[in-house]
Amino acid sequence: MTSVTTKAVLRQPDIEYHPDEGKYRARSMRLFTENPDRANVPLPEGFPVQVDGPIVWEGKNWTNEDRWIYRLNAEQLEEINDALGYFKNLNKSMGYLSKETFPLPTLSTTLRGLAHELYSGRGFFVLRTLPIDTYTKADIAIVFAGISSHVGSARGKQDATGAVISHIKDLSVSHAHEKGGIGNAAYTTDKQVFHTDIGDLIALMALQTAAEGGTSRISSGGRIYNELAATRPDIIRTLSVPWPLDSFGGNPGYTMRPLLYHEDGHAIIQYSRRHFTGYSTQKRSPHIPPITEEQAEALDVVHFLAEKYSLCLNFQKGDIQYINSMGLLHARDAFKDDAEHTRHLIRLWLRNNELAWKTPGPLQHIWTRLYSVAPDDQRFPLEPEIRRKENGTTK
Repeated sequence: MTSVTTKAVLRQPDIEYHPDEGKYRARSMRLFTENPDRANVPLPEGFPVQVDGPIVWEGKNWTNEDRWIYRLNAEQLEEINDALGYFKNLNKSMGYLSKETFPLPTLSTTLRGLAHELYSGRGFFVLRTLPIDTYTKADIAIVFAGISSHVGSARGKQDATGAVISHIKDLSVSHAHEKGGIGNAAYTTDKQVFHTDIGDLIALMALQTAAEGGTSRISSGGRIYNELAATRPDIIRTLSVPWPLDSFGGNPGYTMRPLLYHEDGHAIIQYSRRHFTGYSTQKRSPHIPPITEEQAEALDVVHFLAEKYSLCLNFQKGDIQYINSMGLLHARDAFKDDAEHTRHLIRLWLRNNELAWKTPGPLQHIWTRLYSVAPDDQRFPLEPEIRRKENGTTK
């Protein structure tokens, strides 16, 4: 008699980039029906019952934007203009922008205090407002990177070309021909769901706001962690083990790492949902390991908790928004442009080596690569472009 052994075929769960609350609740109910005791598990070793600190907050805690907005006065704006002239007279490439080459004699002390707020306080602030209409495109890049060098001295490269500035704008028509397609909601008018960028800090300057929508939202990773630790320790366990992140045609085709870490008292969530669901023309690769039903549930739980505890930021033209991407998640509402209002942000990834949190072990090689670009190799594209991988396709 011959016995036949069949092997179960692992399939990607029914989950998309945009969370579907109905599918999420149905999945969770199904998983609890299969295992009613699944949430009755201890937290993973090294993960606390609760994390504390000023970066653990709820959106309702913040009722007055004056608590996080720093308004630049006339003297400080003049100081910035003087620093712009000083740097231009050095005849150096923009990669050499630093606290020393963009000197801000009095504003620097304020910015250092605000950098402490990113790492040891609430984790975000907004500078308001720079008169960007008075600057050339090159001047805007110099001013943005120059001011930001007083917040985080290290700039991270955002793609394989060495670009350290990235343009966040609807490029779905103008760049539709790009090899690899548009696989990131950042380059569309679509809603961006909650996620984190890699690196310590994100700086975003608003060159123009949308005609409608586009609200920026942030949420405390520590608050999300505390709720999960109290009610769903199984989700903490799921998030703290390695997941398969799709590289969408990169080499290797996927990488493995956890999405949640605990370092020196900080709960650190590091993930982008599209690496597990795909987005638009960049579908999840069929020949890499699928995520599990439990992982699909965890993605939705994190997103909906981030929404529940989020804070909306009023982002105005000429503002610079700084957030701690290790401690906070961020998202963006869908938006509409018109002839007078075309939403356009530029972005830097930063790190303050003096104030930085300890980088979790599985992320250290990413951080090392991110912040290793030499001054002469840093690109500051002045026109919108889509980030690229080593093979030339879009990220």
